[in-house]
Amino acid sequence: MPDWLIKDKVFDLTRPRIMGILNLTPDSFSGDGLYPDRQKAFERAFLMEEEGADIIDIGAESTRPGSPTVSESEELKRLMPVLEKICAKIRIPISVDTNKSKVAAEALKTGATIINDITAGGDRRILELAAENKAGLVLMHMQGTPATMQENPSYRNVIAEISQFLAERIAEAKKYGVSEKQIVIDPGVGFGKTLEHNLTILKNLDYFAKLSRPILVGLSRKGFIGQITGLGVNERLEGTIAAVVAAYLSGSAIFRVHDVKAVKRALAIAEAIKNANSGN
Repeated sequence: MPDWLIKDKVFDLTRPRIMGILNLTPDSFSGDGLYPDRQKAFERAFLMEEEGADIIDIGAESTRPGSPTVSESEELKRLMPVLEKICAKIRIPISVDTNKSKVAAEALKTGATIINDITAGGDRRILELAAENKAGLVLMHMQGTPATMQENPSYRNVIAEISQFLAERIAEAKKYGVSEKQIVIDPGVGFGKTLEHNLTILKNLDYFAKLSRPILVGLSRKGFIGQITGLGVNERLEGTIAAVVAAYLSGSAIFRVHDVKAVKRALAIAEAIKNANSGN
């Protein structure tokens, strides 16, 4: 597994890692948005650390299908009071889920060490900030914007097109001074993809290994699980676990999830099976 450098320190990816989701929004697709209840947000972050999360990913703007953008000032208003307290108390790395450079800059000043950008550096200043701060950088593929991405997404070859996009974004980040070892890639399951696109991505995750960067996937409670099972967003734990385990066995290293404890337990079994001796 390629190394991931965060602030010049190697983040160990020899075993599967969990990125716990903390949504500071009033309109999260999964109904777990904790804004404006700061105390619940703090408690949720601490609980995820106790349950074994390796990273906490904090976002203050919903990116669910059809969601509108929010202003920098509104995103900062939601984010900063919680982030300040969490960075002072939490021992594991903190990631900020944003595509706005001003928000990323403030988060990095406060103690976040990872930028998780769904636009893969659409705001080029984010690339500069990652380079200047030696922050971990997650580059994700998305077709369109959250407001439009599920309006008839189409590809000639979904795997080849995502791979080409991510290769181009890695190259662009390097031009701005980001070390390749700072970068993690995310194929963007659910972001401008149909059910068939999502399943094709998950079946072919090993293809993205050709980019020589660790692969992060966000599968937790996603719509494709509901399409397959017919279940609502709060009944998708088993589907999430199944998708995460399949992704791990196909080469993904980092898993962005809501249900830290359950997914961690499932991955422990999958890891033991994957690493078992092949002989008698």
